Amino acid sequence: MNNSLTLLGLLSRQPSYGYDLKHSYDRYFGTQKALAFGQVYSTLARLVRDDLIRALGEETGGGPDRKKYEITAAGHGKVREWLFTPDVPSETLQSNLFAKTVIALLVDDDADRLLDIQRAEHMARMRELTRLKQDSDLLHVLMCDHGLFHIEADLRWIELTSARLTRLKKELLSA
Repeated sequence: MNNSLTLLGLLSRQPSYGYDLKHSYDRYFGTQKALAFGQVYSTLARLVRDDLIRALGEETGGGPDRKKYEITAAGHGKVREWLFTPDVPSETLQSNLFAKTVIALLVDDDADRLLDIQRAEHMARMRELTRLKQDSDLLHVLMCDHGLFHIEADLRWIELTSARLTRLKKELLSA
């Protein structure tokens, strides 16, 4: 996920402070990993530098000065471009699991064991995501479903590959 564009998208709703943007990000996207304040403020500085947002001014108070930011016309254009540019599914076909499987076969190690260990890890993550869905709002249910569907695809690949390991090993060693 592109944090810069996500923060820019959140800012396109209304002018906001960095502190509030960080909390909005965490509410919608940071359930597994919150965004650090330092990352928010460095991103905001880059967005100002690139003329995608501007500071509306500073407010003084008991703590450090607070800056409120608003999105520019160029920023709105960047958000729209990002929203309607489709993501390329699986840009690369060489996943880490695929590479491990091939290397295990090439070095005559136990690829079946590797796939069994990975299957168990995927199943554990599925159980965790299924638990997280219970009593969650729709936003978090959909986020968990997205992860679950990807895990299911990986599990199908693991099963198919397990059934083809002998043939794959022959092809790899004869090449």
